[in-house]
Amino acid sequence: MSLFLLKGGYVYDPANDLDGQVHDIWMRDGRVIAPPDDHERPTQILDASGLVVMPGGIDMHCHIAGPKVNAARKMRPEDKRRSETVSRTATTRSGTMGSVPSTFATGYKYAGLGYTTAFDAAVPPLAARHAHEEFEDTPCIDKGFYVLMGNNHYIMRAIQEQEPERLKAFIGWLLTSARGYAPKLVNPGGVEVWKTKQAGNVGSIDEVVEHFGVTPRQIISGIAKASSELKLPHPIHIHCNNLGLPGNFETTLETMKALEGHRGHITHIQFHSYGGGDADEETFCSRVQPLADYVNGHDNITIDVGQVLFGETTSMTGDGPLGYFLHNVYGTKWFSADTEMEAGCGIAPIKYRDKSMVHSWQWAIGLEWYLLLQDPWRVVMSTDHPNGGSFLAYPQIIRLLMDSAFRRETLRSVHPDILKNSVLASIDREYTLGEICTITRAGPARILGLKNKGHLGVGADADVTIYSPHENKQLMFELPRYVIKSGKIIVDDGDLREPSNGRTLFVTPEFDHGVEENISEWFEQFYSIRFRNYPVSDHYLENPSPVACDRENLT
Repeated sequence: MSLFLLKGGYVYDPANDLDGQVHDIWMRDGRVIAPPDDHERPTQILDASGLVVMPGGIDMHCHIAGPKVNAARKMRPEDKRRSETVSRTATTRSGTMGSVPSTFATGYKYAGLGYTTAFDAAVPPLAARHAHEEFEDTPCIDKGFYVLMGNNHYIMRAIQEQEPERLKAFIGWLLTSARGYAPKLVNPGGVEVWKTKQAGNVGSIDEVVEHFGVTPRQIISGIAKASSELKLPHPIHIHCNNLGLPGNFETTLETMKALEGHRGHITHIQFHSYGGGDADEETFCSRVQPLADYVNGHDNITIDVGQVLFGETTSMTGDGPLGYFLHNVYGTKWFSADTEMEAGCGIAPIKYRDKSMVHSWQWAIGLEWYLLLQDPWRVVMSTDHPNGGSFLAYPQIIRLLMDSAFRRETLRSVHPDILKNSVLASIDREYTLGEICTITRAGPARILGLKNKGHLGVGADADVTIYSPHENKQLMFELPRYVIKSGKIIVDDGDLREPSNGRTLFVTPEFDHGVEENISEWFEQFYSIRFRNYPVSDHYLENPSPVACDRENLT
Protein backbone atom coordinates (compact mmCIF):
# COMPACT_ATOMS: atom_id res chain seq x y z
CA MET A 1 0.00 0.00 0.00
CA SER A 2 2.92 2.37 -0.69
CA LEU A 3 1.97 5.91 -1.66
CA PHE A 4 3.94 7.36 -4.60
CA LEU A 5 4.02 11.08 -5.41
CA LEU A 6 5.27 12.23 -8.81
CA LYS A 7 5.83 15.88 -8.12
CA GLY A 8 6.04 19.06 -10.18
CA GLY A 9 6.33 17.80 -13.77
CA TYR A 10 4.95 19.44 -16.93
CA VAL A 11 2.07 17.04 -17.51
CA TYR A 12 0.65 16.27 -20.96
CA ASP A 13 -2.64 14.42 -20.58
CA PRO A 14 -5.03 15.34 -23.42
CA ALA A 15 -7.84 13.18 -22.03
CA ASN A 16 -7.88 15.40 -18.93
CA ASP A 17 -7.14 18.72 -20.68
CA LEU A 18 -3.61 19.01 -19.34
CA ASP A 19 -1.25 20.50 -21.90
CA GLY A 20 2.03 21.11 -20.12
CA GLN A 21 0.72 22.42 -16.81
CA VAL A 22 2.69 21.71 -13.66
CA HIS A 23 0.74 18.98 -11.91
CA ASP A 24 1.30 16.37 -9.21
CA ILE A 25 0.34 12.73 -9.74
CA TRP A 26 -0.42 10.41 -6.83
CA MET A 27 -0.23 6.63 -7.24
CA ARG A 28 -1.04 3.64 -5.09
CA ASP A 29 -1.41 -0.10 -5.85
CA GLY A 30 -0.70 0.40 -9.55
CA ARG A 31 -3.34 3.10 -10.03
CA VAL A 32 -3.50 6.89 -10.15
CA ILE A 33 -5.45 8.15 -7.15
CA ALA A 34 -6.85 11.45 -5.93
CA PRO A 35 -4.59 13.45 -3.61
CA PRO A 36 -4.88 11.84 -0.17
CA ASP A 37 -5.75 13.61 3.05
CA ASP A 38 -3.16 16.06 4.30
CA HIS A 39 -2.18 13.79 7.19
CA GLU A 40 -1.04 10.97 4.88
CA ARG A 41 2.53 11.30 3.68
CA PRO A 42 3.96 9.62 0.54
CA THR A 43 6.35 6.74 1.04
CA GLN A 44 8.11 7.63 -2.23
CA ILE A 45 8.56 11.00 -3.93
CA LEU A 46 9.97 11.52 -7.41
CA ASP A 47 10.73 15.14 -8.24
CA ALA A 48 9.86 15.71 -11.92
CA SER A 49 10.43 19.46 -11.87
CA GLY A 50 11.41 20.68 -15.32
CA LEU A 51 10.60 17.31 -16.92
CA VAL A 52 7.85 16.33 -19.37
CA VAL A 53 5.34 13.80 -18.03
CA MET A 54 3.05 11.67 -20.23
CA PRO A 55 1.07 8.44 -19.83
CA GLY A 56 2.90 5.27 -20.91
CA GLY A 57 3.02 4.75 -24.67
CA ILE A 58 0.59 2.38 -26.42
CA ASP A 59 1.51 0.57 -29.63
CA MET A 60 -1.84 -0.60 -30.95
CA HIS A 61 -0.48 -2.33 -34.06
CA CYS A 62 2.72 -4.36 -34.10
CA HIS A 63 3.89 -7.94 -34.68
CA ILE A 64 5.65 -9.30 -31.60
CA ALA A 65 4.24 -12.79 -30.95
CA GLY A 66 2.74 -15.86 -32.57
CA PRO A 67 3.76 -18.26 -35.34
CA LYS A 68 4.53 -15.68 -38.03
CA VAL A 69 6.92 -13.81 -35.74
CA ASN A 70 8.75 -16.97 -34.70
CA ALA A 71 8.99 -18.06 -38.34
CA ALA A 72 10.51 -14.69 -39.24
CA ARG A 73 13.08 -15.02 -36.46
CA LYS A 74 14.14 -18.40 -37.80
CA MET A 75 14.29 -17.43 -41.47
CA ARG A 76 16.50 -14.35 -40.86
CA PRO A 77 19.68 -15.68 -39.15
CA GLU A 78 21.76 -13.15 -41.11
CA ASP A 79 19.67 -10.37 -39.55
CA LYS A 80 20.50 -11.67 -36.08
CA ARG A 81 24.21 -12.02 -36.82
CA ARG A 82 24.50 -8.37 -37.90
CA SER A 83 22.43 -6.87 -35.09
CA GLU A 84 23.24 -5.86 -31.56
CA THR A 85 22.46 -8.16 -28.66
CA VAL A 86 20.85 -7.52 -25.31
CA SER A 87 23.25 -8.70 -22.64
CA ARG A 88 22.23 -10.61 -19.56
CA THR A 89 22.42 -8.56 -16.37
CA ALA A 90 21.41 -9.02 -12.75
CA THR A 91 17.86 -7.96 -13.70
CA THR A 92 17.51 -8.91 -17.39
CA ARG A 93 17.73 -11.94 -19.63
CA SER A 94 19.83 -11.95 -22.79
CA GLY A 95 18.17 -11.35 -26.15
CA THR A 96 18.74 -10.68 -29.82
CA MET A 97 17.70 -7.65 -31.85
CA GLY A 98 17.51 -7.20 -35.62
CA SER A 99 14.23 -6.43 -37.36
CA VAL A 100 12.44 -9.14 -35.34
CA PRO A 101 13.76 -8.99 -31.76
CA SER A 102 13.46 -11.90 -29.38
CA THR A 103 10.70 -11.89 -26.77
CA PHE A 104 12.78 -10.57 -23.89
CA ALA A 105 14.49 -7.94 -26.04
CA THR A 106 11.09 -6.78 -27.32
CA GLY A 107 9.80 -6.11 -23.81
CA TYR A 108 12.98 -4.41 -22.65
CA LYS A 109 13.19 -2.14 -25.70
CA TYR A 110 9.55 -1.10 -25.54
CA ALA A 111 10.01 -0.17 -21.88
CA GLY A 112 13.22 1.68 -22.67
CA LEU A 113 11.32 3.72 -25.24
CA GLY A 114 8.60 4.64 -22.75
CA TYR A 115 5.94 2.23 -24.02
CA THR A 116 4.00 0.17 -21.50
CA THR A 117 1.34 -1.52 -23.70
CA ALA A 118 1.46 -3.25 -27.10
CA PHE A 119 -0.97 -5.28 -29.21
CA ASP A 120 0.06 -7.93 -31.70
CA ALA A 121 -2.02 -7.35 -34.79
CA ALA A 122 -2.66 -10.80 -36.29
CA VAL A 123 -2.89 -14.13 -34.49
CA PRO A 124 -4.78 -17.16 -35.84
CA PRO A 125 -7.02 -18.42 -33.04
CA LEU A 126 -5.66 -21.93 -33.57
CA ALA A 127 -2.24 -20.51 -32.55
CA ALA A 128 -3.51 -18.53 -29.57
CA ARG A 129 -1.64 -20.67 -27.03
CA HIS A 130 1.60 -20.05 -28.90
CA ALA A 131 1.06 -16.27 -28.72
CA HIS A 132 0.18 -16.36 -25.02
CA GLU A 133 3.31 -18.40 -24.29
CA GLU A 134 5.43 -15.77 -26.03
CA PHE A 135 3.63 -13.02 -24.13
CA GLU A 136 4.69 -14.72 -20.91
CA ASP A 137 8.30 -14.24 -22.06
CA THR A 138 7.76 -10.59 -23.08
CA PRO A 139 8.45 -8.52 -19.95
CA CYS A 140 7.64 -4.97 -18.86
CA ILE A 141 4.55 -4.32 -20.98
CA ASP A 142 0.85 -5.13 -20.95
CA LYS A 143 -0.15 -6.91 -24.15
CA GLY A 144 -2.98 -8.40 -26.16
CA PHE A 145 -3.66 -9.56 -29.69
CA TYR A 146 -6.26 -9.33 -32.43
CA VAL A 147 -7.82 -12.55 -33.70
CA LEU A 148 -7.73 -13.28 -37.44
CA MET A 149 -11.27 -13.72 -38.81
CA GLY A 150 -11.43 -12.34 -42.35
CA ASN A 151 -10.88 -15.73 -44.00
CA ASN A 152 -12.39 -18.02 -41.37
CA HIS A 153 -14.48 -20.75 -43.01
CA TYR A 154 -17.17 -20.82 -40.33
CA ILE A 155 -17.60 -17.04 -40.56
CA MET A 156 -17.89 -17.08 -44.34
CA ARG A 157 -20.47 -19.89 -44.15
CA ALA A 158 -22.55 -17.96 -41.61
CA ILE A 159 -22.49 -14.88 -43.88
CA GLN A 160 -23.31 -16.96 -46.97
CA GLU A 161 -26.25 -18.59 -45.17
CA GLN A 162 -27.46 -15.21 -43.93
CA GLU A 163 -27.36 -16.12 -40.25
CA PRO A 164 -26.22 -12.90 -38.52
CA GLU A 165 -27.02 -14.17 -35.02
CA ARG A 166 -24.89 -17.27 -35.53
CA LEU A 167 -22.12 -15.06 -36.93
CA LYS A 168 -22.26 -12.79 -33.88
CA ALA A 169 -22.26 -15.72 -31.47
CA PHE A 170 -19.30 -17.34 -33.22
CA ILE A 171 -17.26 -14.10 -33.08
CA GLY A 172 -17.98 -13.88 -29.35
CA TRP A 173 -17.05 -17.52 -28.85
CA LEU A 174 -13.87 -17.19 -30.94
CA LEU A 175 -12.59 -14.14 -29.05
CA THR A 176 -13.37 -15.80 -25.72
CA SER A 177 -11.74 -19.08 -26.76
CA ALA A 178 -8.53 -17.40 -27.96
CA ARG A 179 -8.44 -14.90 -25.09
CA GLY A 180 -8.07 -12.29 -27.83
CA TYR A 181 -8.96 -8.62 -27.86
CA ALA A 182 -10.60 -7.73 -31.19
CA PRO A 183 -11.54 -9.12 -34.62
CA LYS A 184 -8.85 -8.69 -37.26
CA LEU A 185 -9.53 -8.82 -40.99
CA VAL A 186 -6.54 -9.35 -43.29
CA ASN A 187 -7.23 -9.20 -47.02
CA PRO A 188 -10.75 -10.55 -46.32
CA GLY A 189 -11.57 -13.37 -48.72
CA GLY A 190 -8.28 -12.89 -50.59
CA VAL A 191 -6.21 -15.19 -48.38
CA GLU A 192 -8.77 -17.96 -48.88
CA VAL A 193 -8.52 -17.52 -52.67
CA TRP A 194 -4.73 -17.69 -52.31
CA LYS A 195 -5.09 -21.08 -50.63
CA THR A 196 -7.18 -22.53 -53.45
CA LYS A 197 -5.64 -20.97 -56.58
CA GLN A 198 -2.04 -20.65 -57.70
CA ALA A 199 -1.05 -17.02 -57.06
CA GLY A 200 -4.72 -16.33 -56.31
CA ASN A 201 -6.25 -13.23 -54.71
CA VAL A 202 -9.28 -10.99 -55.00
CA GLY A 203 -9.13 -7.88 -57.12
CA SER A 204 -11.91 -5.89 -55.47
CA ILE A 205 -14.12 -6.09 -52.42
CA ASP A 206 -17.04 -7.12 -54.65
CA GLU A 207 -15.32 -10.17 -56.15
CA VAL A 208 -16.94 -13.43 -55.07
CA VAL A 209 -14.83 -15.87 -53.04
CA GLU A 210 -15.27 -19.25 -54.68
CA HIS A 211 -16.70 -22.16 -52.63
CA PHE A 212 -18.29 -19.69 -50.19
CA GLY A 213 -20.26 -17.36 -52.44
CA VAL A 214 -19.44 -14.26 -50.39
CA THR A 215 -17.57 -11.06 -51.18
CA PRO A 216 -15.02 -9.15 -49.09
CA ARG A 217 -17.60 -6.38 -48.75
CA GLN A 218 -20.04 -8.80 -47.13
CA ILE A 219 -17.32 -10.09 -44.80
CA ILE A 220 -16.38 -6.55 -43.73
CA SER A 221 -19.92 -5.31 -43.19
CA GLY A 222 -21.07 -8.54 -41.52
CA ILE A 223 -18.25 -8.67 -38.99
CA ALA A 224 -18.41 -4.91 -38.38
CA LYS A 225 -22.12 -5.09 -37.55
CA ALA A 226 -21.79 -8.20 -35.37
CA SER A 227 -18.79 -6.79 -33.50
CA SER A 228 -20.64 -3.56 -32.77
CA GLU A 229 -23.61 -5.51 -31.42
CA LEU A 230 -21.22 -7.41 -29.13
CA LYS A 231 -20.18 -3.98 -27.76
CA LEU A 232 -16.50 -4.84 -28.17
CA PRO A 233 -14.12 -2.14 -26.91
CA HIS A 234 -12.31 -2.26 -30.28
CA PRO A 235 -14.87 -3.53 -32.78
CA ILE A 236 -12.97 -4.32 -35.99
CA HIS A 237 -9.35 -3.89 -37.14
CA ILE A 238 -8.97 -4.02 -40.94
CA HIS A 239 -6.00 -4.74 -43.21
CA CYS A 240 -7.62 -3.89 -46.55
CA ASN A 241 -7.46 -5.92 -49.73
CA ASN A 242 -4.81 -5.15 -52.37
CA LEU A 243 -2.16 -3.96 -49.92
CA GLY A 244 0.82 -2.37 -51.63
CA LEU A 245 -0.63 -2.35 -55.17
CA PRO A 246 -0.82 0.76 -57.35
CA GLY A 247 -4.35 2.14 -57.47
CA ASN A 248 -5.40 0.46 -54.23
CA PHE A 249 -6.80 3.68 -52.71
CA GLU A 250 -10.11 2.87 -54.44
CA THR A 251 -10.28 -0.47 -52.58
CA THR A 252 -9.53 1.35 -49.32
CA LEU A 253 -12.29 3.88 -49.93
CA GLU A 254 -14.80 1.12 -50.67
CA THR A 255 -13.71 -0.70 -47.50
CA MET A 256 -14.48 2.41 -45.46
CA LYS A 257 -17.92 2.61 -47.07
CA ALA A 258 -18.51 -1.10 -46.39
CA LEU A 259 -18.49 -0.36 -42.65
CA GLU A 260 -21.93 1.19 -43.19
CA GLY A 261 -21.45 3.62 -40.31
CA HIS A 262 -20.17 1.07 -37.81
CA ARG A 263 -16.87 1.74 -36.06
CA GLY A 264 -13.83 0.46 -37.91
CA HIS A 265 -10.07 0.92 -37.70
CA ILE A 266 -8.09 0.87 -40.95
CA THR A 267 -4.58 -0.23 -40.14
CA HIS A 268 -1.21 0.65 -41.74
CA ILE A 269 -3.17 2.88 -44.10
CA GLN A 270 0.01 4.12 -45.78
CA PHE A 271 0.20 0.80 -47.61
CA HIS A 272 -3.37 1.28 -48.89
CA SER A 273 -3.21 4.86 -50.23
CA TYR A 274 -1.61 4.47 -53.67
CA GLY A 275 -2.51 5.80 -57.07
CA GLY A 276 -1.32 4.46 -60.40
CA GLY A 277 -2.16 1.22 -62.14
CA ASP A 278 -1.05 -2.14 -63.50
CA ALA A 279 1.94 -2.39 -61.16
CA ASP A 280 3.55 0.46 -63.12
CA GLU A 281 6.19 2.23 -61.02
CA GLU A 282 6.10 5.26 -63.30
CA THR A 283 2.48 6.01 -62.36
CA PHE A 284 2.85 5.16 -58.67
CA CYS A 285 1.79 8.14 -56.55
CA SER A 286 -0.07 9.33 -53.47
CA ARG A 287 -3.84 9.31 -53.12
CA VAL A 288 -3.94 10.31 -49.47
CA GLN A 289 -6.02 13.45 -50.04
CA PRO A 290 -9.32 11.83 -51.14
CA LEU A 291 -9.02 9.19 -48.41
CA ALA A 292 -8.18 11.78 -45.75
CA ASP A 293 -11.14 13.86 -46.89
CA TYR A 294 -13.42 10.84 -46.39
CA VAL A 295 -11.99 10.02 -42.96
CA ASN A 296 -12.22 13.67 -41.91
CA GLY A 297 -15.92 13.53 -42.74
CA HIS A 298 -16.73 10.16 -41.12
CA ASP A 299 -15.97 9.92 -37.42
CA ASN A 300 -16.70 6.17 -37.27
CA ILE A 301 -13.29 5.56 -38.90
CA THR A 302 -9.88 5.63 -37.22
CA ILE A 303 -6.48 4.78 -38.70
CA ASP A 304 -2.90 3.98 -37.85
CA VAL A 305 -0.26 4.94 -40.37
CA GLY A 306 2.29 2.14 -40.91
CA GLN A 307 5.09 4.63 -41.56
CA VAL A 308 7.95 3.40 -43.76
CA LEU A 309 11.51 4.22 -42.64
CA PHE A 310 14.49 3.68 -44.91
CA GLY A 311 16.60 0.64 -44.19
CA GLU A 312 16.38 -3.14 -44.01
CA THR A 313 13.56 -4.94 -42.27
CA THR A 314 11.33 -8.01 -42.48
CA SER A 315 7.87 -8.01 -43.99
CA MET A 316 5.52 -10.33 -42.11
CA THR A 317 1.81 -10.45 -42.58
CA GLY A 318 -1.28 -12.60 -42.39
CA ASP A 319 -1.65 -11.75 -46.09
CA GLY A 320 -0.19 -14.83 -47.85
CA PRO A 321 -0.44 -13.47 -51.41
CA LEU A 322 1.34 -10.28 -50.38
CA GLY A 323 4.35 -12.26 -49.17
CA TYR A 324 4.54 -13.97 -52.55
CA PHE A 325 4.21 -10.61 -54.35
CA LEU A 326 7.11 -9.12 -52.38
CA HIS A 327 9.23 -12.21 -53.05
CA ASN A 328 8.70 -11.73 -56.79
CA VAL A 329 9.38 -7.99 -56.68
CA TYR A 330 12.57 -8.14 -54.62
CA GLY A 331 13.85 -11.61 -55.50
CA THR A 332 14.34 -12.45 -51.84
CA LYS A 333 13.69 -15.65 -49.97
CA TRP A 334 10.12 -16.18 -48.97
CA PHE A 335 8.02 -18.10 -46.46
CA SER A 336 4.33 -18.89 -46.67
CA ALA A 337 2.08 -20.87 -44.34
CA ASP A 338 -1.62 -21.59 -44.07
CA THR A 339 -3.61 -22.19 -40.91
CA GLU A 340 -6.42 -24.68 -41.46
CA MET A 341 -9.87 -23.10 -41.77
CA GLU A 342 -8.62 -19.75 -40.50
CA ALA A 343 -5.75 -17.77 -41.98
CA GLY A 344 -2.36 -17.67 -43.68
CA CYS A 345 0.86 -15.69 -43.59
CA GLY A 346 3.71 -14.51 -45.79
CA ILE A 347 7.21 -13.43 -44.76
CA ALA A 348 9.99 -11.86 -46.86
CA PRO A 349 13.02 -9.63 -46.21
CA ILE A 350 12.75 -6.11 -47.61
CA LYS A 351 15.00 -3.05 -47.83
CA TYR A 352 13.52 0.42 -48.22
CA ARG A 353 15.87 2.66 -50.23
CA ASP A 354 15.70 6.45 -50.12
CA LYS A 355 16.58 6.69 -53.83
CA SER A 356 13.76 4.36 -54.89
CA MET A 357 10.78 6.30 -56.19
CA VAL A 358 8.28 3.78 -54.81
CA HIS A 359 9.94 3.59 -51.39
CA SER A 360 10.24 7.38 -51.23
CA TRP A 361 6.54 7.69 -52.00
CA GLN A 362 5.75 5.21 -49.24
CA TRP A 363 7.77 7.30 -46.78
CA ALA A 364 6.05 10.52 -47.90
CA ILE A 365 2.54 9.03 -47.95
CA GLY A 366 2.82 8.06 -44.29
CA LEU A 367 3.76 11.61 -43.31
CA GLU A 368 0.97 13.01 -45.48
CA TRP A 369 -1.52 11.00 -43.42
CA TYR A 370 -0.27 12.40 -40.13
CA LEU A 371 -0.35 15.94 -41.44
CA LEU A 372 -3.57 15.92 -43.50
CA LEU A 373 -5.87 14.24 -40.99
CA GLN A 374 -7.50 17.00 -38.99
CA ASP A 375 -8.26 15.15 -35.76
CA PRO A 376 -5.18 13.73 -33.97
CA TRP A 377 -7.52 11.55 -31.86
CA ARG A 378 -8.22 9.41 -34.92
CA VAL A 379 -4.68 8.84 -36.25
CA VAL A 380 -2.22 6.60 -34.41
CA MET A 381 1.55 6.31 -34.73
CA SER A 382 2.71 2.95 -36.11
CA THR A 383 5.33 1.46 -38.38
CA ASP A 384 3.40 -1.81 -38.61
CA HIS A 385 6.49 -3.14 -36.81
CA PRO A 386 8.52 -4.58 -38.43
CA ASN A 387 6.88 -4.17 -41.86
CA GLY A 388 7.52 -0.46 -42.36
CA GLY A 389 10.35 -0.33 -39.86
CA SER A 390 11.08 -0.99 -36.21
CA PHE A 391 9.03 0.51 -33.37
CA LEU A 392 12.40 1.90 -32.25
CA ALA A 393 12.03 4.44 -35.07
CA TYR A 394 9.11 6.22 -33.38
CA PRO A 395 11.34 9.05 -32.08
CA GLN A 396 12.50 9.73 -35.65
CA ILE A 397 8.88 9.98 -36.80
CA ILE A 398 8.14 12.35 -33.91
CA ARG A 399 10.93 14.65 -35.02
CA LEU A 400 9.62 14.60 -38.61
CA LEU A 401 6.21 15.64 -37.33
CA MET A 402 7.39 18.30 -34.86
CA ASP A 403 10.16 19.88 -36.94
CA SER A 404 9.09 21.07 -40.40
CA ALA A 405 12.64 22.22 -41.26
CA PHE A 406 13.99 18.72 -40.56
CA ARG A 407 11.13 17.26 -42.60
CA ARG A 408 11.95 19.43 -45.60
CA GLU A 409 15.66 18.64 -45.28
CA THR A 410 14.88 14.92 -45.31
CA LEU A 411 12.46 15.41 -48.22
CA ARG A 412 15.29 16.84 -50.32
CA SER A 413 17.33 13.66 -49.75
CA VAL A 414 14.79 11.21 -51.19
CA HIS A 415 13.81 10.57 -54.81
CA PRO A 416 13.39 13.98 -56.55
CA ASP A 417 9.91 13.14 -57.87
CA ILE A 418 8.60 13.27 -54.31
CA LEU A 419 9.73 16.86 -53.77
CA LYS A 420 7.99 17.85 -57.01
CA ASN A 421 4.75 15.91 -56.59
CA SER A 422 4.04 15.35 -52.88
CA VAL A 423 2.08 17.90 -50.88
CA LEU A 424 4.62 17.49 -48.07
CA ALA A 425 6.74 20.41 -49.25
CA SER A 426 3.80 22.79 -48.88
CA ILE A 427 2.70 21.65 -45.40
CA ASP A 428 3.96 23.82 -42.56
CA ARG A 429 2.07 22.03 -39.80
CA GLU A 430 4.12 20.96 -36.79
CA TYR A 431 2.77 18.66 -34.12
CA THR A 432 2.77 19.89 -30.54
CA LEU A 433 3.81 17.78 -27.55
CA GLY A 434 0.12 17.46 -26.70
CA GLU A 435 -0.65 16.10 -30.16
CA ILE A 436 2.26 13.65 -29.95
CA CYS A 437 0.83 12.48 -26.64
CA THR A 438 -2.54 12.03 -28.36
CA ILE A 439 -1.32 9.90 -31.28
CA THR A 440 0.95 7.71 -29.13
CA ARG A 441 -1.10 7.40 -25.93
CA ALA A 442 -4.49 9.03 -25.45
CA GLY A 443 -5.78 8.31 -28.96
CA PRO A 444 -4.90 4.61 -29.15
CA ALA A 445 -6.33 4.08 -25.65
CA ARG A 446 -9.63 5.67 -26.69
CA ILE A 447 -9.75 3.75 -29.99
CA LEU A 448 -9.08 0.50 -28.13
CA GLY A 449 -11.68 1.27 -25.47
CA LEU A 450 -9.07 1.05 -22.70
CA LYS A 451 -10.60 3.29 -20.06
CA ASN A 452 -7.67 2.97 -17.64
CA LYS A 453 -4.90 3.70 -20.15
CA GLY A 454 -3.67 6.68 -22.13
CA HIS A 455 -4.39 9.20 -19.37
CA LEU A 456 -3.31 10.11 -15.83
CA GLY A 457 -6.66 10.81 -14.21
CA VAL A 458 -7.98 9.09 -11.10
CA GLY A 459 -8.36 5.36 -11.73
CA ALA A 460 -5.88 5.20 -14.58
CA ASP A 461 -3.14 2.59 -14.68
CA ALA A 462 -0.06 4.10 -13.06
CA ASP A 463 1.93 3.83 -16.30
CA VAL A 464 3.97 7.02 -16.77
CA THR A 465 6.83 8.12 -19.00
CA ILE A 466 9.00 11.09 -18.04
CA TYR A 467 11.23 12.86 -20.56
CA SER A 468 13.97 15.46 -20.30
CA PRO A 469 13.06 18.36 -22.62
CA HIS A 470 15.33 18.75 -25.65
CA GLU A 471 15.21 20.91 -28.77
CA ASN A 472 15.90 17.79 -30.84
CA LYS A 473 12.70 15.81 -30.27
CA GLN A 474 14.22 12.61 -31.62
CA LEU A 475 16.83 12.66 -28.87
CA MET A 476 14.20 13.60 -26.31
CA PHE A 477 11.95 10.63 -27.09
CA GLU A 478 14.71 8.08 -27.64
CA LEU A 479 15.72 7.95 -23.99
CA PRO A 480 13.12 8.70 -21.30
CA ARG A 481 14.48 9.85 -17.96
CA TYR A 482 12.11 7.54 -16.07
CA VAL A 483 9.50 4.96 -16.97
CA ILE A 484 6.92 3.94 -14.37
CA LYS A 485 4.90 0.74 -14.84
CA SER A 486 2.02 -0.04 -12.47
CA GLY A 487 3.34 2.51 -9.99
CA LYS A 488 6.93 1.22 -9.95
CA ILE A 489 9.98 2.80 -11.56
CA ILE A 490 11.18 0.21 -14.07
CA VAL A 491 13.55 2.40 -16.13
CA ASP A 492 15.87 5.03 -14.68
CA ASP A 493 17.95 6.93 -17.26
CA GLY A 494 18.23 3.89 -19.53
CA ASP A 495 18.87 1.44 -16.70
CA LEU A 496 16.22 -1.29 -16.51
CA ARG A 497 15.51 -1.77 -12.82
CA GLU A 498 12.56 -4.12 -12.52
CA PRO A 499 11.53 -6.10 -15.64
CA SER A 500 8.43 -7.75 -14.20
CA ASN A 501 5.75 -9.09 -16.53
CA GLY A 502 2.72 -7.05 -17.41
CA ARG A 503 -0.87 -8.17 -17.88
CA THR A 504 -2.62 -9.90 -20.79
CA LEU A 505 -5.62 -7.89 -22.02
CA PHE A 506 -8.55 -9.75 -23.60
CA VAL A 507 -12.33 -9.70 -23.92
CA THR A 508 -15.05 -12.18 -22.99
CA PRO A 509 -18.17 -10.80 -24.68
CA GLU A 510 -21.63 -12.09 -23.96
CA PHE A 511 -22.94 -14.40 -26.70
CA ASP A 512 -25.51 -17.12 -27.26
CA HIS A 513 -23.82 -20.27 -25.94
CA GLY A 514 -26.36 -22.34 -27.84
CA VAL A 515 -24.11 -21.94 -30.87
CA GLU A 516 -21.46 -24.18 -29.29
CA GLU A 517 -23.25 -27.38 -30.35
CA ASN A 518 -23.08 -26.29 -33.98
CA ILE A 519 -19.43 -25.20 -33.62
CA SER A 520 -18.57 -28.56 -32.03
CA GLU A 521 -20.07 -30.43 -34.98
CA TRP A 522 -18.06 -28.21 -37.32
CA PHE A 523 -14.83 -28.94 -35.45
CA GLU A 524 -15.35 -32.68 -35.37
CA GLN A 525 -15.98 -32.67 -39.12
CA PHE A 526 -13.20 -30.37 -40.34
CA TYR A 527 -10.52 -29.52 -37.73
CA SER A 528 -7.45 -31.53 -36.80
CA ILE A 529 -7.93 -30.48 -33.16
CA ARG A 530 -10.82 -31.53 -30.95
CA PHE A 531 -13.36 -28.89 -30.01
CA ARG A 532 -12.76 -29.30 -26.28
CA ASN A 533 -9.00 -28.71 -26.68
CA TYR A 534 -9.36 -25.47 -28.65
CA PRO A 535 -10.27 -22.78 -26.06
CA VAL A 536 -7.62 -21.14 -23.88
CA SER A 537 -8.63 -20.85 -20.24
CA ASP A 538 -7.68 -17.99 -17.92
CA HIS A 539 -5.37 -20.18 -15.84
CA TYR A 540 -3.17 -20.57 -18.95
CA LEU A 541 -2.35 -16.84 -18.81
CA GLU A 542 0.18 -15.46 -16.37
CA ASN A 543 -1.62 -12.20 -15.51
CA PRO A 544 -5.10 -12.29 -17.10
CA SER A 545 -6.90 -8.95 -17.29
CA PRO A 546 -10.33 -9.01 -18.99
CA VAL A 547 -11.63 -5.75 -20.47
CA ALA A 548 -15.35 -4.96 -20.32
CA CYS A 549 -17.49 -5.17 -23.44
CA ASP A 550 -19.78 -2.18 -22.94
CA ARG A 551 -19.03 0.12 -25.84
CA GLU A 552 -22.04 1.33 -27.78
CA ASN A 553 -21.71 1.70 -31.55
CA LEU A 554 -21.51 5.14 -33.12
CA THR A 555 -24.63 4.64 -35.24
